[in-house]
Amino acid sequence: MAKKSIDQVDVAGKTVLMRVDFNVPLDDQQNITDDRRIRMALPSIKSVIDRGGKLILMSHLGRPTGDASDVEKFSLAPVAKRLGELLDRPVAFAADTVGSDATKKAKQLADGGVLVLENLRFNDGEKKGDAEFAGKLAALADAYCNDAFGTCHRNDASMVAVPQAMAGKPRVVGHLVAKEIEYLSDAIGNPKRPFIAILGGAKVSDKINVINNLLGICDAVMIGGAMAYTFSLAQGGSVGESLVEKDKVDLAKQLIEKGGDKLVLPVDTYCGDDFGDPAGCNKEVVPAGEIRDGFEGMDIGPKTSELYAEKLATAKTIVWNGPMGVFEKPPFDAGTKAVAQAVADSDSISIIGGGDSAAAVDQMGFADQVSHVSTGGGASLAMLEGKAFAAVDLLDEA
Repeated sequence: MAKKSIDQVDVAGKTVLMRVDFNVPLDDQQNITDDRRIRMALPSIKSVIDRGGKLILMSHLGRPTGDASDVEKFSLAPVAKRLGELLDRPVAFAADTVGSDATKKAKQLADGGVLVLENLRFNDGEKKGDAEFAGKLAALADAYCNDAFGTCHRNDASMVAVPQAMAGKPRVVGHLVAKEIEYLSDAIGNPKRPFIAILGGAKVSDKINVINNLLGICDAVMIGGAMAYTFSLAQGGSVGESLVEKDKVDLAKQLIEKGGDKLVLPVDTYCGDDFGDPAGCNKEVVPAGEIRDGFEGMDIGPKTSELYAEKLATAKTIVWNGPMGVFEKPPFDAGTKAVAQAVADSDSISIIGGGDSAAAVDQMGFADQVSHVSTGGGASLAMLEGKAFAAVDLLDEA
């Protein structure tokens, strides 16, 4: 799946249209509260402008509904300002995507110049994958670069229709997407063994296809998070007030039967009787499937943490997607911490699959001790399912 990189394109004097993921969090005053996604795009951005290329950046931000207030609430103007600060050079901003302002400012770009287009989702054509909208974006540049892994599983115009419209011109990956493909596709296609997957989160339904696919590839698939209680119910256990998907119990039974010894479920559970007051509520550790009425599972228990850590110590490849419990609320962060520590301590290629698991390892200080932290939760899940990505497949081969 190796694709041609932006570094392999002669960009001097040419205009590159780069899809980035600048979907950053903003406060009520439109101040950026976490600029990590902007900083992570800097290597690809600098690859173009440091070699004399002209760069047009496009991204979505949030979920605008078409309301008039969305223009200020979801504008990429604060992103353009922050990017200018990080690059220590002027960054132009267009008040539209394919209108007169974007067209004018794209033509005015000097070599080494940067232009940020307004939020792609302000145009209905983006989510619809509209060819006409894509054609107008494509006309702005001489080359296309995809550096937005977080949206690679989507068929939005900027991801698929734009590179289709630029057939015959260079269509390449940026540094972020290249790294994601390298780690995730290698983990699935050619893993060093033992290969262990850790899957957490709330719903079995969110991870059905991932579990199915990984059971056929991995040496072990370890389950945590609230979805473990649906598996408990499938085994005839008591789950108290725990979050479960009763309509997915038959599916959980099928996965248990298919997985056999490969599917590793918690052996104990850390429970509480008040989700809203995790520190002050009554707490107890019980064997898996023995949660009392009035209590709900909040985390894997200490014996499960120990069991999972022992297994992870033997792994050569680890993929982790989803926390083990309510990691945002101590003391129910213990299971996620124990797993994060075990992953960090292991002699393995360790891949954290975005989303809450990425937030957890970052928050707990382990991000620098794993091989790769994915930038896209939904995209990394889709890749772990074995899905093909049209947004990547149509790019130039290395």
